[in-house]
Amino acid sequence: MLDPDAQGPEELARTATEAEEAGVSAILIGGSFIEHDGFDEAVKAVKGRVRIPVVLFPGGSRQISKHADGVLFMSLLSGRNPQYLIGEQVMAAPLIKRLKLPVLPMAYLLIESGSVTSAEFVSDTKPIPRGKPKFAAAHAMAAELFGMQAVYLEAGSGAKLPVPEEMIRMVAKSVEIPIIVGGGITTPELAAKAAKAGAMAIVVGTAVERNGAGVLRAMVEAVCEN
Repeated sequence: MLDPDAQGPEELARTATEAEEAGVSAILIGGSFIEHDGFDEAVKAVKGRVRIPVVLFPGGSRQISKHADGVLFMSLLSGRNPQYLIGEQVMAAPLIKRLKLPVLPMAYLLIESGSVTSAEFVSDTKPIPRGKPKFAAAHAMAAELFGMQAVYLEAGSGAKLPVPEEMIRMVAKSVEIPIIVGGGITTPELAAKAAKAGAMAIVVGTAVERNGAGVLRAMVEAVCEN
């Protein structure tokens, strides 16, 4: 996961190249709060340097770019704020259709992580309590019945604690659609535990910002072993 607010276009492109060399499957670009207007430029810079898919992870309707390979079309089902349940999606839909961007309809479930994250603050929603895996499973089942094609369990950028393994395991057993997990995954061991619990994909962002893309190679190896 690359955040255009954390790095400039050239630095993003360099990080993406290093991530590709480390063996990651895709590059996600987006963020909860993007201050500048260079989002399209950032996506273009990254897309021009890697062969793996570059996919938008939009925190709002302004984070859409014609240079991407696709977009995660998310609804914040864990919250009750209509802006992020459907409002931003309605604003973005005409542009996505016009650009003919492939989409993956996905439920975004924010999970309590031991601190107030950017996603929680910006969306003005409460996360699902980390000790209530049944709540997450019920939300995931609703997403599947809505026809969504994936569920993202998100502890949040810079989370103190990752999504609990028990919660990942219960959600994975409750639905047949893929489970994506991110937030607070800072070591190969945590990545491997999430994969073993049932995550089909692992999203890493803050660990790369702090330690560089080199940490990804060890994570890829740990996940592949499981």
